[in-house]
Amino acid sequence: MKKSITFGGFIIFLVICVWLIGYPTSVNAETMKFKIYNWQTKIEDVQLGDAEGHSVGVELRSAFYVLESGEVANTKIVSSYDLIKAAGAYKNYITMNFEDGSTIILKSEGTVGVPSAEFKSEIIKGTGRFQGIKGTIAAKIRFLRADPGESRGKGIGEGIITYTLPPK
Repeated sequence: MKKSITFGGFIIFLVICVWLIGYPTSVNAETMKFKIYNWQTKIEDVQLGDAEGHSVGVELRSAFYVLESGEVANTKIVSSYDLIKAAGAYKNYITMNFEDGSTIILKSEGTVGVPSAEFKSEIIKGTGRFQGIKGTIAAKIRFLRADPGESRGKGIGEGIITYTLPPK
């Protein structure tokens, strides 16, 4: 008895093949845990006056990531925000600079509150040994009370980078 494959059967077969081809990518994803320490280097903050404590602005922060391997990445963070009483939405770009000259560039969106922030970042580019990197970062940061002369406190946190690199 001869059996033929229907169009629906072919679609199911195709979906299974695509899933199997894509599956190793998620299985081969690597992770790097890290600690982050950051501080404000510049801020342009405008109080809007439409609501108590409503401000929008741009902030530059410096940071360093200490990876679980012991490697350190010096980092620049550029953020824009819209806050009411120090809580609200922000977007930022993060450039991680490694000692060998390699970089990872991230784009984040999230919410900041008092005294913490959580963020999820998409890796948008890598250079050097991170050329072709794809992945995400998830982190939580706790802000310390601002010292005299600071408008925002320093931050300390931890997170995880989940990524894949293209085959060499």
